[in-house]
Amino acid sequence: MVKVSTGYRASKVIGAKHRQRRQRDRGKIDDIIIGRDDKSAFAVLSVGGFLGVGIRLVAVPYEQLKTDDKNILLPGASKDTLKALPEFKYASK
Repeated sequence: MVKVSTGYRASKVIGAKHRQRRQRDRGKIDDIIIGRDDKSAFAVLSVGGFLGVGIRLVAVPYEQLKTDDKNILLPGASKDTLKALPEFKYASK
């Protein structure tokens, strides 16, 4: 139980900014999706755009995110590498 209680609540992670390094915002975490196998999790990130226009969604394995006391980091995530990821679309059902 201690491991669970010191973890991160999805409600606090969703909407948090993700950063390349501590000082560079790259977007926000739009959602967290748990795979049907109940073992894989993905973070859906909103990236790009300006003032909410032109934002697109991409998905990355949740384990690629790193955290420190106050930041959610995505090491190696430059504007170009995020732009190169395929766009994520939610299933219609």
